Amino acid sequence: MNVWTNVIAAVASFLTAWLLGFVVIPWLHKLKYGQTILDIGPKWHAKKQGTATMGGIMFITAVIITFAVGMVIICLNGADITGGDKREFIVSLSGVIMALFFGAVGFLDDYIKVAKKRNEGLTPIQKIIFQVLIIAAYFATVYISGFARTVIAFPWGWQWDMGIFYYPVMGLGILYLVNAVNLTDGIDGLCSSVTVIYCAAFAAISGILGMFGESLLAFCTAGALIGFLMWNFPPAKVFMGDTGSMFLGGIVCALGVGCGAEFLMVLAGIIYVLEALSVVIQSTVFKITKKIYHTKEGKRLFKMTPIHHHFEMSGWSEIKIDVVFSVITALAGALSVWFAVMMFMK
Repeated sequence: MNVWTNVIAAVASFLTAWLLGFVVIPWLHKLKYGQTILDIGPKWHAKKQGTATMGGIMFITAVIITFAVGMVIICLNGADITGGDKREFIVSLSGVIMALFFGAVGFLDDYIKVAKKRNEGLTPIQKIIFQVLIIAAYFATVYISGFARTVIAFPWGWQWDMGIFYYPVMGLGILYLVNAVNLTDGIDGLCSSVTVIYCAAFAAISGILGMFGESLLAFCTAGALIGFLMWNFPPAKVFMGDTGSMFLGGIVCALGVGCGAEFLMVLAGIIYVLEALSVVIQSTVFKITKKIYHTKEGKRLFKMTPIHHHFEMSGWSEIKIDVVFSVITALAGALSVWFAVMMFMK
């Protein structure tokens, strides 16, 4: 029954996000909530100036509604959220709430940008403070509920019990991934398409684990993002903004950590990892070479970061980048599902 509930929820989520576009996008234009494009970006991005942003509220609304209704239906059909299924309910619900709070930070960041007509909203330190508080609240909720764990599982039966160090290490991991997903949202359709495939992988992984809450969340998010892609595919009629990308960062982490599949989260989310890593590498090389050569400008390893801009400035179209990055995610996701079978199916 849960399988059909998930499928119906995904379809409903798709329709909700898609249909909301007919209302939300004109509303955003009426409010003059248009994207401001950085001068340091690719010159051809200037034509995107004024494209409606904060469109993430479309798929956030779809996910929340369908997830809530789906959970009610699952409970009415036998799930016991006060007994044996209590962990599933608490962990998945905590993950959704965490994602919502990340989305709220993104919304605040977007609002400052559109209100002041600039590309910078909250300062980096302000974002990090908010994000650290959200992560701490998430772990505290799970711990107080009695469902905390400190073991990270790897393929071939290897497990690493990190003890108390699990929380700061995984907290940093969530912080990295949330901002990495945010960085991935740099061209039309990229973050949406990559995250659809990531969610598909975790729909399978959570199914293998028998985790109904995480499975429902993965289906709802994938469906909503496909609906959003109807408006976000190149050339985009709306951007998700930090509102959407930070919410998705929370969902990515909620699925990985909630399933107890942190290693698989990193593997399936390899594009996010590489996007953020390219920024770190570029900055490090720039600073080191600047000191070595005693110049005002250091050397750059990439034409521009995050890495999708490097390929864009090398002549790749946005659609080609979307397709190639999605294929990489699909291969990594398939490998993650295979590892999940090895790890969790006895």
